[in-house]
Amino acid sequence: MGRELDLERARRWHESRTLHHSDFPPERLSAERTASVSVCVPARNEAGTVGAIVADLVSLREAGVVDQVAVIDAGSTDGTAEVASSAGAQVFQESSLIPEVGAPLGKGDAMWRSLSVLEGDVLCWVDADSGGFGPHFVCGLIGPLLCGDPEIQFVKAFYRRPFKVGEVALPEGGGRVTELTARPLLNLFYPQLAGIRQPLAGEVAGRRELMRRIPFGTGYSVEIAMLIDVWSEVGLDGLAQVDIEMRQNRHQALGDLTPMAFAVLRAVAARLAREGRIGELEDGTDLLVPVGSSLEERHLEQLERPPLASLVPPKRAG
Repeated sequence: MGRELDLERARRWHESRTLHHSDFPPERLSAERTASVSVCVPARNEAGTVGAIVADLVSLREAGVVDQVAVIDAGSTDGTAEVASSAGAQVFQESSLIPEVGAPLGKGDAMWRSLSVLEGDVLCWVDADSGGFGPHFVCGLIGPLLCGDPEIQFVKAFYRRPFKVGEVALPEGGGRVTELTARPLLNLFYPQLAGIRQPLAGEVAGRRELMRRIPFGTGYSVEIAMLIDVWSEVGLDGLAQVDIEMRQNRHQALGDLTPMAFAVLRAVAARLAREGRIGELEDGTDLLVPVGSSLEERHLEQLERPPLASLVPPKRAG
């Protein structure tokens, strides 16, 4: 009976908390908002796309929709930092932020470290490799936090993701780890979250104080870990999702998705262990994958960064 109630809650949530970016045009946000907004783009060797993305974000800053546009560069060697800076972003090197915790560990770590320099009341993260990016990505994400139900604390994007190989493009099929790993896991273990359309979407926004209260996974685990932790913190009614229509990015070969799926599974399992629903996990994060006629060992860094609020006091302008 409990599972049936959870699934019914998921259905009701989907009906009431599924929004569209067109509900939040820039003119509405600039006129109605009372909170400051920071937008962050974690990037590593994305010189080909980051300039256009930053230009769109800067246009929102000039229109009074956001206040800060930041790029966290992970030691790019292709000029990403220079392109982003020329386009008008503040650029921070990931390794220079909270350096006392050690070497950077991927996108989730970059997002966590960005909390030390982002100044807004509302924080938004978007990926640096998106084709078809536009200002509506950010307007849709921050809109419910600026103009929607005040109970909403966290917003996740969803979209159609075409599957493109070479010159061939199919209208659907890009979210293979989502459909084969993340969605079944949520349905089985966290059925209240079954209405989340894109649990692994990298485009998210949240209230500053909430984001400082949760841990951040590193590597491929960040999105699923963040979703479960935010839900645990603020409940289902604190979440919303927004349709941004379409997102295109690079696709990996099927075999290369094994580490991603493993990281997603392990992040969920770690939370189940903390809740006492399964036994404690061993520390090892090595996995074996077939390569040709042999097995190759791969190591995945699954370290989690603690809530930033537990380490440093809030940083405020002035």
